[in-house]
Amino acid sequence: MPVLSSPLAPLLRKLEGVIALTPDEQTALLGLPSIIRRLKPRQDLINLGHKPSHCWLVVEGWVHRYMILSEGRRQILSFHMAGDFADLPSLYLPVLDFTVGTITPVTVVGIPHEALRRLADTCPNIALWLWKDALTDAAMARKWIASIGRRSAYQRLAHLFCEFHARLSAVGLVQDDRYKLPVTQVDLADATGMTSVHVNRTLKELRAAELIALRGQELTILDWGRLVKIAEFDSGYLQVQKVATPKPQIDETGVSASAYAQRV
Repeated sequence: MPVLSSPLAPLLRKLEGVIALTPDEQTALLGLPSIIRRLKPRQDLINLGHKPSHCWLVVEGWVHRYMILSEGRRQILSFHMAGDFADLPSLYLPVLDFTVGTITPVTVVGIPHEALRRLADTCPNIALWLWKDALTDAAMARKWIASIGRRSAYQRLAHLFCEFHARLSAVGLVQDDRYKLPVTQVDLADATGMTSVHVNRTLKELRAAELIALRGQELTILDWGRLVKIAEFDSGYLQVQKVATPKPQIDETGVSASAYAQRV
């Protein structure tokens, strides 16, 4: 089966950056039975307490896992984009303890649990990757807990933007130093334990420091080295290898953003 014609091609691209699959394993992966769903922004794909029969792979767009607390307060638990399973825990947990909702228009592919388990039983490399993906999920959760518990607002957003860059770069969705950031300031607030007003003020500080530029739904990293240092970011917990380092931005005077920031 040609890779480009398979709805599971984004998953194969992600796996190739993490683990070596044999030709037979690639064929078996791309041959999994699947169904395709397309959803509008701000729709729920899976609800809290649901007993799903499929694992849903994000092919296009962004989704998030979240919980609604008392008085309607929302805590975003994670963001997921192309090549990510939105609900991998459902493969072995009978009932989910979170909701999965869309942020953008989304295309997802559902793989029956039975078929995915059978593939894992017959393809050791894929079974290993499923374990690694679940453990990476847990590692991201630990980083988020550390951010909310101990990092400043400035560091929280810096770390999140570094994480987005690393994850999107691994699936080819970063162009030089730019990537699409379709989340709202309310989304960022609900992910980082801040208010939207605090997020707005912190974004202004990051822009004023010449660390990022944010125009519409596109984020540009102006000084990767300083942003990483501020965030204390190390991509190792993400288990990705294809991480492109942004190049310093040059303004019309020929001065890089990093040099400018140091000069002023």
